[in-house]
Amino acid sequence: MPETTIDRYVRAQDGFDHVVAALPAGRWDDPSACAGWTARDVLGHVVWGQDLVRHLATGRPFTSDEGAPGAPHPGTLIGADPLGTWRAARAASLPTLTPDALARTVSLRAFGEVPLESFVTALVTDFLAHTWDIGAPAGLDVRLDPDLVPGCFAWSRTFDMRVPGGIGPELTPPEGADEQTRFLAYLGRAA
Repeated sequence: MPETTIDRYVRAQDGFDHVVAALPAGRWDDPSACAGWTARDVLGHVVWGQDLVRHLATGRPFTSDEGAPGAPHPGTLIGADPLGTWRAARAASLPTLTPDALARTVSLRAFGEVPLESFVTALVTDFLAHTWDIGAPAGLDVRLDPDLVPGCFAWSRTFDMRVPGGIGPELTPPEGADEQTRFLAYLGRAA
């Protein structure tokens, strides 16, 4: 059976979860690969995104900007247990992504009016980027899912999201760089 958007989304979340679980407790307030954000801030942004997805999937209004791209301190959304906070947000959000919910048209600043499934597709790329953003600065050996990278790279080139607080300027990868390094360079991340 062909892989679905939700299959890819869950795989991207699994890779993110692996890095969140591996980050030593004392490293959450260290700088991330996102300028001006700590690892805790990146996680707060991702947790905020899970809340946004849950609201969109259930048709409920969502007005919080606390964890939005470029927000000053999304780490305030994370309590004393970063891994537990992340896993609780994931567990609350994922079951809401039913086929009917994925077909629902939602309104998003960055995308306009789109089916929720299109936003979930974008979040696969977001998870890969933020897996790197948390793990690499902490010295973890971050290997993004090699089956997800090509599709996310293609998506990123089609939907360029270079905005303040979003994806940074494209970097030039080293000659002969692997696809993960080229993908991350496209997203403004030095790998």
